[in-house]
Amino acid sequence: MIGVTANEKSEAKRRLTKEARREQLIENAFDIVRELGADALTLSVLAERAGVSKPITYEHFETRSGLLVALYRRIDQQQVKVLQESLSRAGGQLTETVRLIANAYMTCHSASGSEGHAISAALMGDPQMGAVQQELMDNCVGIFADALAPFSRLSHEALQQRCIGIVGAAEALSLAMTRGRMSQAAAIENLSALLLIGIEPG
Repeated sequence: MIGVTANEKSEAKRRLTKEARREQLIENAFDIVRELGADALTLSVLAERAGVSKPITYEHFETRSGLLVALYRRIDQQQVKVLQESLSRAGGQLTETVRLIANAYMTCHSASGSEGHAISAALMGDPQMGAVQQELMDNCVGIFADALAPFSRLSHEALQQRCIGIVGAAEALSLAMTRGRMSQAAAIENLSALLLIGIEPG
């Protein structure tokens, strides 16, 4: 049997599928944000960290904004997954549903640290980010409203509008939490209270 040289092993390691390469780049990008901050993240810096050529990073993300948006979407996807999994365990009681929503929301933001807020700040004023934030906000509002509708006397439209305000408040609470201005327990308690009052239980 012919042996495999070290160079051949190294080359095989580098030949990732496009999907696997994208995952590798995203993980490296998160590492850079954690270690150096979002402002330090560029496609060139990412290429150097990942050990690939710059054209590869441009092929996957096109621009720095595209890379940051990809990271922001990834954080949101993880948060939505945890939130939906938590709600699947709800037993049909308002207080339990509210607690599950608040706990899942703040736990996710605590796990991602200040990364999400830093990435969002780095994209401030970017037209692409504005559209993405609205899309993700609408999705979160929909999840909140669908979970809380059985307990609210508000109309569908009114509950959707109320949840826009609640999600905005949840974002502000999570920011205060990640900046150390309140504990995770306090953030969960405050969001739970806002949810209970805001939906006007029927």
